Amino acid sequence: MSDNKQISIPDIGDFNDVEVIEVLVSVGDEVQAEDAIISLESEKATIEVPSPESGVIEELLVKEGDLVSEGTPMMVLIVAAAADEPAEERSKEESGPEENGEEESSKAAEQSAASKPEKAAEDAPKGAAEKPKKEAPKGAPKAPPVPVELPKQASGKVAHASPAVRKFARELGVEISTVTGTGRKGRITREDVKMHVKTAMQSSGATVVTSNFDVPPFPAVDFTEFGEISTEPLSRIQKISGKYLHRNWVRIPHVTQYDEADITELEAFRNENKAEAKEQGFNLTPLAFMVKAMAKALKKFPKFNSSLDVDGENLIYKKYFHIGIAVDTPNGLVVPVIRDCDKKEVFEIAKEMRDVSVKARDGKLAPGDMQGGSISISSLGGIGGTAFTPIINAPEVAILGVSRSTTKPVWNGKEFEPRLMLPLSLSYDHRVIDGADAARFIVYLSSILSDMKKMLL
Repeated sequence: MSDNKQISIPDIGDFNDVEVIEVLVSVGDEVQAEDAIISLESEKATIEVPSPESGVIEELLVKEGDLVSEGTPMMVLIVAAAADEPAEERSKEESGPEENGEEESSKAAEQSAASKPEKAAEDAPKGAAEKPKKEAPKGAPKAPPVPVELPKQASGKVAHASPAVRKFARELGVEISTVTGTGRKGRITREDVKMHVKTAMQSSGATVVTSNFDVPPFPAVDFTEFGEISTEPLSRIQKISGKYLHRNWVRIPHVTQYDEADITELEAFRNENKAEAKEQGFNLTPLAFMVKAMAKALKKFPKFNSSLDVDGENLIYKKYFHIGIAVDTPNGLVVPVIRDCDKKEVFEIAKEMRDVSVKARDGKLAPGDMQGGSISISSLGGIGGTAFTPIINAPEVAILGVSRSTTKPVWNGKEFEPRLMLPLSLSYDHRVIDGADAARFIVYLSSILSDMKKMLL
């Protein structure tokens, strides 16, 4: 037999309307008494709320972000009902028909009774062994959870993580203050700790890095001393991408090679065909041609279509040509991937770019839409600028930056003539690619963009 019990938040001291920052269990999980169910966070402490008894979770009544107080329903627990037998019947079953059996039972009972006070005295705190212990009423909740003070990082900021996550980090040998949190309000989750370890393993092959390169912390400045301010939280995409951009910039030795491509003929061809594309519901942008040209360049220089393995000992060459394109959205930059670009015409690529761009701006990209790229292209041509250093999107080994094209006088051997020149910025991983290969790659890419026949053949 089993009973369904509604479990509420126990006494949590003087805290009211405390935010649920983490739900540590799921419906259907089997929990034991004192297992942590949820984590709460006040301004000064994180609290783990345990289950008062064992059972199976039938329903969770709280979720992340909820505000709870003592008595707030937390979950419905299926607990096994104890079979209450009459004492007289149990006595009959336990006693034997023979006198010798009764004596053995009596001796065993005496030994058990004698051992209980001794064990209680050993387990009790010093000076409290002689005090009689009051038995809690059946079904009474366990002792309230104890708030855990949050240690501060070297910068003076609080490291937001539940005790369970802190324990998990300690077990892996990770200093919690070095982990970047992506949860609500910058809270550190188990996934953040795992990613921290994975990043360290990929870069060193063996050692978990627990320092922050001994870089001095940012100064804590009270900007209100200098005038009026306003505060706006980073978007979720900015929080997630920020830590990866920082990792890639610090872990990968970036070098950037610059060049220009003469796209005079390409632009003329695009203008001749953009009306037809418009009729089909999409724009024929210069980026579509760049994606097609990039696929051809990757075939010519396969090292740019590779990745280092986790140990950093082997180079993995890819036989597919999937190219990521950076898309600027209201919530931050995302990089969806156009797949099999070598097998698609420019019109097909342009149409697919329209589709993924719409999904990106609507926030409907799935994780799989942004994975598996061979190389990425970040185009700022529609905004401006002459050159920049794009950050490599690991595990890729290179990324192409594109700036605004301008008309320049170019010497053709006899005279200067106006040509439309496109600035290119190629950042590459110097562990995999040397300067000579990077120069050859960008020169070849420029030649494809300058000659439509090379691109279309």
